[in-house]
Amino acid sequence: MRVRPVPLMSLLAAISAALLLAACLPTTTPTPGPEPTGPAPTVDVTGSVDPDGTDTPEEFAKDMRASQVVAERYWAQRLGGSFRPVSQVVPYQQEGEVACAGQPLPLNNAVYCSAGDFIAYDVNWAFGAFQQIGDAFVFYLLGHEYAHGIQDRLGIQKQFTIEQELQADCMSGAFIGDMVRQKALSMQDNDAKELSDGLAAVGDDPDQPWFAPGSHGSPAQRFQSFANGYNNSLQACGL
Repeated sequence: MRVRPVPLMSLLAAISAALLLAACLPTTTPTPGPEPTGPAPTVDVTGSVDPDGTDTPEEFAKDMRASQVVAERYWAQRLGGSFRPVSQVVPYQQEGEVACAGQPLPLNNAVYCSAGDFIAYDVNWAFGAFQQIGDAFVFYLLGHEYAHGIQDRLGIQKQFTIEQELQADCMSGAFIGDMVRQKALSMQDNDAKELSDGLAAVGDDPDQPWFAPGSHGSPAQRFQSFANGYNNSLQACGL
């Protein structure tokens, strides 16, 4: 996925897009806590990288920043003068290095923290997914977490976690789909497959109760929510 105008790919191919993460809002109402401080950690690169540069830490950082810029542009369009960007996007490397409302964030995770109005993510986990799946993952990851920030700004608080998460999936799909239609993003040949491959790695276990705190939805539910937003914009997300 790239931030430059190119011909659109067909929507039928694009709706193969899904997601790769189990990131969520805190399940309880947060109280003010410490915000992340200090320099951003660097990516710990292990293994081989692709010689064309698409698997490098530099390309990962570039795509992460581009996804933030495009998300800010998108939500500024949708919310107008009431839009306020998420304050920070913070990578971390160690468990507990960043906390949300006094709760240390674990590894292998990404989260929007309303207490400090920031997005934080395990940089090595995210970079590993970027290497394994592709750059489209980065735009989904940032889009999903930014959607949680927008939910917070709009005062949206669903009864169950799964409802909050599936709406964020839908909003991420709308973000990507609408910006593709505007030609601010381009879906490249492998992007739909990259996101679809991500779907195979996530989703709640079949025996996970849908109403349980922390439930995100089955792979099929999350796919459908993303596709609804991609094809039908924010109207499909109840916004």
